[in-house]
Amino acid sequence: MIANKLRAAAAALLLGTAAVAAGGILVSTPAEAAVRAEVGKPLKAAIDAAAAGNFQSAMSNLRAAEGVGGLTAEEKDKISAVRRYIEVNSHGSVGVSTADGARAKFDTDYRAGRLRETIADEDLLRKFGALDGQSMVIIAQAYYQLGDYRGCLRYASDHTGAGSAMLERAVQCAYRTGDDALMRQAAEQAVAASGTPKNWTSLLNLADRARQMSDPQKVDIYRLRYLTGAMAKPSDDYMTLAQLLIAARLPTEARTVTEKGMQAKILVDSRAQRLLERAKSDQARDIATIAAQTAAAKKGPDGDELIRIGQDYTGMGKYPDAIGVINAGIAKGTHDPDMAYVALAQAQFAAGQKPAALASLAKANKSPNGQMIAHLWALYMRQH
Repeated sequence: MIANKLRAAAAALLLGTAAVAAGGILVSTPAEAAVRAEVGKPLKAAIDAAAAGNFQSAMSNLRAAEGVGGLTAEEKDKISAVRRYIEVNSHGSVGVSTADGARAKFDTDYRAGRLRETIADEDLLRKFGALDGQSMVIIAQAYYQLGDYRGCLRYASDHTGAGSAMLERAVQCAYRTGDDALMRQAAEQAVAASGTPKNWTSLLNLADRARQMSDPQKVDIYRLRYLTGAMAKPSDDYMTLAQLLIAARLPTEARTVTEKGMQAKILVDSRAQRLLERAKSDQARDIATIAAQTAAAKKGPDGDELIRIGQDYTGMGKYPDAIGVINAGIAKGTHDPDMAYVALAQAQFAAGQKPAALASLAKANKSPNGQMIAHLWALYMRQH
């Protein structure tokens, strides 16, 4: 269609009425702005040659029009419009000097499977101000199709501003590397940009694959699944989290999780009812004895039990008590300082002390898994 429009434009030029193709739309101008015949004739010849696929001849005629002396602004505009037409229809084969030509070459290279040229076309697109987010995603895809998954990941990670499609491409490329660390890094970028349940599910599934995870760390993975709506298998995951919490002697939190699952019609069988009754029974006994538990823990050889009691207070919604007890446990010394600082951060965050919570998480850096769990919580807290 654009060829027909431009050919009509050339005819109009020769008849004394200026018509220009701008973005594929013809705009007629008054007769007094007409293009001179010595300019219009080679332009018409250029359009006809381009329409016939003879792009070298088209460029020769275009240069003839450009060589006419004393070109007016209108004539220069018409010459530029015909140049764009030739470059677009030749797919840049006779040279690129416009943004439209750069886009045409890029699109043609990718569609023709010239993937390395597609990647190299980034410089051409940038030169003419035609590099946009969609083009960047296609360049990342070219890396992917070449099997250069690390190159794809590097490019996608460097251009996350291109939007969600680029973030998805980064995750896709990372998965093909088979490198868990790279996969987590890409998934974290996706979560940081958009904390959707889908993105959190991908990230937490990867985190769950870490080796030598402790039970408290597993609990935190499930807590984050619960909080972000990223339960991979809702019924099983609710049950697992509640059971882990009961085993960790955190019955109030276990009861909350179980009741939430039942209210959402996710936990519906007799197992869930038995689990709820167990949580209620343990909770009643726990509440009745927690003061004595705290006093005994303060006399203990280390702060581990105080950390556990602090988490219990957090589950009860008694955040000042939780913060005080956990701090006492940290001061006394604990076998898992990373877990202790994560527990402190959870209590601080629940109490509305977000900056303090993030500062506590930054101190959880003694082990790779501990640092990973802290980082996951930091991602969550920054978004809430």
